Amino acid sequence: MDASAKTPALIETLIRKGTLKQDIYETTLQAFKTFKQVIREIVEENRDAVNMADKRISLEYRDKTDFEVEMKFAGDVLIFLMHTNIFEFSRDHEVMKTAYIREDAKRSYCGMITIFNFLADSFKYNRMNDVGYMIGRIFVNREKHYFLEGKREVGRLYHNFSTSELNVNSIREIVESAMLYSINFDLLTPPYDDMKLVTVSEMQVTIENMPLKTGKRLGFRFNADPD
Repeated sequence: MDASAKTPALIETLIRKGTLKQDIYETTLQAFKTFKQVIREIVEENRDAVNMADKRISLEYRDKTDFEVEMKFAGDVLIFLMHTNIFEFSRDHEVMKTAYIREDAKRSYCGMITIFNFLADSFKYNRMNDVGYMIGRIFVNREKHYFLEGKREVGRLYHNFSTSELNVNSIREIVESAMLYSINFDLLTPPYDDMKLVTVSEMQVTIENMPLKTGKRLGFRFNADPD
């Protein structure tokens, strides 16, 4: 077969796949802008009430980049990140077994927004050894349908993918659920054996820079937490 005969099929595939991914990227970016809007609204709506109850409790919003927004409340920070690439699920993933995907395989291509929970003091005191946790990730396809993979209050079921649309109301629910999970996800004392040895050089630096990790479940497998 003449190589030139393959060219139309190649270009057709390039255009079809490229157009699909660009559409999903734009849908995800618009969804992420709505995340920023909702987070800012939650902060502005509640900041005064929180401040009146206790001035030591902060509620803050920081729009860091086009693909990152930060929300601080009391001792916690939530960081929302939009990935700039488009993903498809493996054939073994549960979502691939749903009727919604079997009807149209293009629905399985998704943008991804992840939610990370950190301790506010980790950033305040520049504790570079501290750890955070991914508590959820949102997948959104070209039709603006979405589902969540996450912990407890944050997670959703795959079979809702066909009916769940990512809009202002659903995004507010996601953000508030992530906040609630983070508030209830308490800091536990690190195992004693992990902290009993400290070198002279470590003790000579300031406490903020000591190479001792702090995390809410340090020493435990986060993915073993009950859902």
